[in-house]
Amino acid sequence: MEESNDFQYNLMTLFADGGLMMYALVLCSLIALGVIIAKAWTLWVAHRDTDRVLAEVKELAEKGRIEEAIRVAAETPGPAAAILLAGLRRIRQGRVRSGEIEQAVSTTGTIELGFLERGLVILATIANVAPLMGFLGTVAGMILAFASIELAGDVNPTLVAGGIKVALLTTATGLLIAIPVNLGYNFFVTRIDKLIIDMEQGTQQILNLAWDMEKAGSLVVTNAAVPVDPISVATPEVSTRPASPPAPEAKDSELKDSPGASGV
Repeated sequence: MEESNDFQYNLMTLFADGGLMMYALVLCSLIALGVIIAKAWTLWVAHRDTDRVLAEVKELAEKGRIEEAIRVAAETPGPAAAILLAGLRRIRQGRVRSGEIEQAVSTTGTIELGFLERGLVILATIANVAPLMGFLGTVAGMILAFASIELAGDVNPTLVAGGIKVALLTTATGLLIAIPVNLGYNFFVTRIDKLIIDMEQGTQQILNLAWDMEKAGSLVVTNAAVPVDPISVATPEVSTRPASPPAPEAKDSELKDSPGASGV
């Protein structure tokens, strides 16, 4: 019990000796810890049932049980299941426009990827900023050390020790925060790359299913109709060809000389 109290006392003493920069470093460490816990849980849930949902949806789709495949994909969390769900909902109609499935899958994949990468910017920022904050504390500690020497007018190790201690504590704390945060960031990037591969597998599975259904005649792919601009429909068409020049008017002398005019 006494050893625990001594350890706690030593930590509080080191925190107090580190100066004001220790508060910012501790705040960064708490934010990073929260993001790491939330990110680890999110990525674990996203990858947990990926292999199962891919296998079940493929089996149900091959048997023609599209509604059951949609239900399985809707009940399973994760980016691969979301891509399968987006494609199956359009295949269920039996008629799709050309490129509609690819567009739906691409849009869903972009949304899911943005959700997976959320929070990584915070970890990258803390991993880069924490050592810099530690170095800033180092500079502040050295400034205090030289200010003590200037005031005393003599180089006394006791006067310099306080500033050097602040410098070392903030540097060590900044590195102690940045190293695990950087490791966590790289780990999450690796997991996200694996989830991207899972999404590509789901995309390929949907496209293969659509291709097989189209060959079997159970899916009709039509060409997308060109959207009509309502303004162009309401506005009458104006010809761009130049208007024909007006016929020249007959002069009085020509009328008099013409055969018809002489008989009047």
